Amino acid sequence: MPRDIIYFDLETQRTANDAGGWDRKGNMRMSIGVIYSTATGKYQVFNEERVNDLIERLRRADLVVGFNVLNFDYQVLMGYTILDLLHELPTADLMADVEQRLGHRLGLDSIAQATLGIQKTAAGLDAIKWWREGRLLEIAEYCCFDVKVTKLVHEHGCRHKELFFTDRFAQKQRVEIDWCHLD
Repeated sequence: MPRDIIYFDLETQRTANDAGGWDRKGNMRMSIGVIYSTATGKYQVFNEERVNDLIERLRRADLVVGFNVLNFDYQVLMGYTILDLLHELPTADLMADVEQRLGHRLGLDSIAQATLGIQKTAAGLDAIKWWREGRLLEIAEYCCFDVKVTKLVHEHGCRHKELFFTDRFAQKQRVEIDWCHLD
């Protein structure tokens, strides 16, 4: 296992509509980004003013683990940098891996509830509403919780080589995964 696995998530200031469409994620702007480092055992919260510190911290990681980071979080961050984070950062995108195995996307909440019995505390649109209301602490808490859930899902997958999710018929399903090779 790498020395420093960074679990990562961010929230945005704007919706895709506000930014001009899903192909303009870099215009959504980061409100809060959160990492958890296995090297330090600590969470770090970054506001937009510290976005370059966040990017540099991700660049120093042995592995970045997230949920939909390739298609979303990195795209938002690339609105702040000329770096090609998709190809520069060693990344395990849990959502992309599960989607590849199942042929369709799943939300973190579906996996966390069925696998760990944990529910997310809010949704991304709540975080945008909180941003507009100046409620940064709520965004940071929500984002920290998502990072923790991502970490727990990743660790469960590495240990047990399987996850569970609830399908569209509300039936619990199992998916085999092999994330130890991602480490």
